[in-house]
Amino acid sequence: MTTKDEQKPALKPTKILRCKNPECKAWIRDIFTDKEQLEQTCPICKGPMLRSMKHLPPVQNKIKRAPRKKND
Repeated sequence: MTTKDEQKPALKPTKILRCKNPECKAWIRDIFTDKEQLEQTCPICKGPMLRSMKHLPPVQNKIKRAPRKKND
């Protein structure tokens, strides 16, 4: 028998951007944002976004590799 704690993934403090509008619940992980854009806009209500922290399960960023070329 397993306990609830064993089933839950470990949560880590994660940098996020959240919508400044209190009625909008949109947020996105900082690692998935466009770093070159100085002001981020909410993808839902188009309002301003604020930097914040949230405890989330870690995400593995998989690097897409180019397919290997076959040797003739």
